[in-house]
Amino acid sequence: MMGIQPNLLNQLVSLLLGASVAGVLIFFLSSEGIGPQPSAAGISSWANGTMAFPDAPAQDANRTAKVDVASPNEANNTAQAAEQEQELERLLRAVADEDRTVIMTSVNEAWAAEGSLLDLFLESFKNGERIAHFVDHLLIVALDAGALERCRAVHPHCYLLPPPAGDSSDLSEEKVFMSKDYIDLVWSKVRLQQRILELGYNFLFTDVDIMWFRDPFERMSVAAHMVTSSDFYFGEPYSPVNAPNTGFLYVKSSRRTVGVFEAWREARLSFPGKHEQQVLNEIKFELVAKRGLRLQFLDIVHNAGFCNNTRDFNTLYTMHANCCVGLGAKLHDLGNLMVEWRAYRGMDDEQRRRGPVRWKVPGICIH
Repeated sequence: MMGIQPNLLNQLVSLLLGASVAGVLIFFLSSEGIGPQPSAAGISSWANGTMAFPDAPAQDANRTAKVDVASPNEANNTAQAAEQEQELERLLRAVADEDRTVIMTSVNEAWAAEGSLLDLFLESFKNGERIAHFVDHLLIVALDAGALERCRAVHPHCYLLPPPAGDSSDLSEEKVFMSKDYIDLVWSKVRLQQRILELGYNFLFTDVDIMWFRDPFERMSVAAHMVTSSDFYFGEPYSPVNAPNTGFLYVKSSRRTVGVFEAWREARLSFPGKHEQQVLNEIKFELVAKRGLRLQFLDIVHNAGFCNNTRDFNTLYTMHANCCVGLGAKLHDLGNLMVEWRAYRGMDDEQRRRGPVRWKVPGICIH
């Protein structure tokens, strides 16, 4: 220190002491955990590859509180969404067959009520030809709490579909065709179907007003990415000229089909007020031409509907109460159809060979 002026020496000592005190203070704060530490939630998110970049530093204490502390509603919504996702995955594992294919339908409280469409739907499997085992692979999607309660009384695999964020529609009652609630309901079905594909499962969706008589997979091509029933069928199974009916829809899980569903849902904005089937009909040519979608349409000889059918039990696989508005009308005609199907099942082979074996017409809707 020789040669250093006393005043300069004092300044140097002060500087060293200040740096030492600051270092001790920093060490003390960090050892007490007061400095920035990763939370348990942050570690978990990082491990799962979902951790977001940190927010910009808050400019004041109030802003810090708003950034760092989640509201109780947000926390509850996040936890609820995680539980719903886990329940969906559990149910898909339970019902999927060895090819990761699930059969699914959806019901609201009116359709699930005792003596309503759900009971008729399940009865069709019991009375069909070698299709009773398909019920083991059936996921019933409840659109409201009442439907969930009724579903659990008659079937082991029931899932409550969460509504879209901010949607408070009451889906428990019969919905007027093409009302806002009806349109929201059918689009919620597409949202769930896309999620099932993203999870790696194939699905066959069937409206609950479709009666099953034989194994419909026998009529589907293994080369198709997507298979749909037809409101109107013009003879060529891969021609998009046919009119689709997405009430009976098989889709094979792949990146291509997930992309198709993303495009389908986005197209809703371009066709306001239209339901999912109408929008698919608008974009089907583009999906085939630009996305390479192999879309098979099922022949109404085998997968019939009230819109157009061949009236022959010998060739029938499924029957859809389409072109029929109103729960009462559907129940009346489908109930009569089931009575006549049971009579057909009681015939011997010779009686069947004389065919065609027709059902009585007209009903309220069927013709």
